Amino acid sequence: MKAVIRLLYQIHRWVGVVLALFMFLWFFTGVVIIYSTPTTQTRSQQLAHAETLSPQVGWLSLGEAWNLSEEQRKAAVKEKPKAADGKPAENQEVSIAEARLVRSAGVPLWLIEDSQGKRFAISALDGTLQKTSVQQAITIAQNWYQAEDSKSIILAKHLDTVDAPIILRNQDALKPFHHIGLEDGRELLISERTGEVLHASTQVDRAFFWAGNWLHLLKPLDLISKGDLRHNVQLYLGLFATLATLTGLIIGWLRWRPGFNGKPTYSEGRTQPYREFWFKWHFWSGLIGGSVALFWALSGFLDTNPGKIFSQANPAKPEISRYLGKEFPDIMRLWQPNLPLALAVGADGSDVVELTWRHLGSDAVVLANTRDGQRLTQVLDTGNNAFDQKALLAAVSRVAGKTPIASQELVQNYDSYYYPRHHQNQVDKPLPVLLVTLADDSGTRFYVDPQDGRLLAKLDRSARAFRWFYSALHHWDFGWLYWRPVWDLWMLTWVAFGIVLGFSSVIMGYRLLKKTFLPKKQGGQQQRPGKRYVNEDRLKTVTTSRIPPRIAAMATYLAKRTQ
Repeated sequence: MKAVIRLLYQIHRWVGVVLALFMFLWFFTGVVIIYSTPTTQTRSQQLAHAETLSPQVGWLSLGEAWNLSEEQRKAAVKEKPKAADGKPAENQEVSIAEARLVRSAGVPLWLIEDSQGKRFAISALDGTLQKTSVQQAITIAQNWYQAEDSKSIILAKHLDTVDAPIILRNQDALKPFHHIGLEDGRELLISERTGEVLHASTQVDRAFFWAGNWLHLLKPLDLISKGDLRHNVQLYLGLFATLATLTGLIIGWLRWRPGFNGKPTYSEGRTQPYREFWFKWHFWSGLIGGSVALFWALSGFLDTNPGKIFSQANPAKPEISRYLGKEFPDIMRLWQPNLPLALAVGADGSDVVELTWRHLGSDAVVLANTRDGQRLTQVLDTGNNAFDQKALLAAVSRVAGKTPIASQELVQNYDSYYYPRHHQNQVDKPLPVLLVTLADDSGTRFYVDPQDGRLLAKLDRSARAFRWFYSALHHWDFGWLYWRPVWDLWMLTWVAFGIVLGFSSVIMGYRLLKKTFLPKKQGGQQQRPGKRYVNEDRLKTVTTSRIPPRIAAMATYLAKRTQ
């Protein structure tokens, strides 16, 4: 047993020395992230800043634009489409997954995502494939900020065109990006491929990003290597941080002597063994906040998905392709994009900024999206203005294959697996949703938007477990804890313990390294009463804390005479 305890001490001591600075930075940057403004633009923000659509006679239908751009699209796609098994599919037909009609820098465009995830901007005037020029990007930036302040004159300039900005994640399908800046320090990243604004920030927003996300996620490692270096470093740091926290928590409970039921405590009635300032703070911050620190370390480690033990909640491209079906309904090909006069202005006076086509098999709907996020269904010549439940269940069945559907339910409220983040709203996470559960061993769940037919999430047992092991333990986004300001109070309390724990670890680690590796000073240096006076030549020591001062002084005099 003593050997095990000694091993715990050694593991905690030396792993803690190595990770002390990392853990302090993680706690500090964590609180910065909590109050950072997300710079990646949500769906509601994009609609709020979009240009008014105002469709005109003569604009091309989706089918006309798609057919006229065929040769240009083939030339633009360097990689051949892949089948569900990941191998090239030479003869696989590429269909439209989603199509949106917008105005970008005054030009009407069909923004299309195909079944392979490729993104295109096609002119609604002549069907040519479009790329956003630098001048158009400047105009888009001016229009974007004009929506916030229509009275000011917006002066923007092109800063750079980049392929993979660190501040933007998971947008490879839209690269490269025009980097546009304003004189007051505000900046935008605009996709050259589609003209969409993906990032908007002020100088303060970017300062919070560099002090928060950039350090917390070890982004500097991406500057060293573009491979899996950062992922692997995060994985092992998370593993060893979990080990250090767990051993420290065990040691803390073993060394805590609360004196219950008359049991002995440490000298002077202390319930912990340390007298020195930082050692005491380290003990108490670890004992009290160690459990939450362990949850954060463990969930951070699991976020790297070691060994690919967790499946993803987002459906894969082949699954989305099967869900939508291979059909290209005739109504989508032929419908002319001319809004009825009554819909030139949306409900409550909010103007229409986008038309969106969605299809499931042979069924299709078109929605008019307003600046404030409303979705207005349009009645088509077929008489359809929404997907019926039969079409939605058929789409799910195409993904499920032979697995039967166990249940379906129209959910009016958010649940533990489908809910908005703190910076999202109902435009980004719409309600109601159709919850479809399969009769398989994993109880696979599909969350479907009944209005536009989108497959919002697919969660099997593994993905649901990840929600609790990572998101619940890292973000504390469940139950009554998720409601602000309860969430803020909870997070700030435990982050404060973590910062004290991390900073005290740095101090203690520095002292341990100094004591271990730096040579000790030679000679008999006089110290404070209560310490030891050492004659290192003859290894004689006199302890003055337990004898009368007069005898101690005489002993000191005799020790010096014998040198």
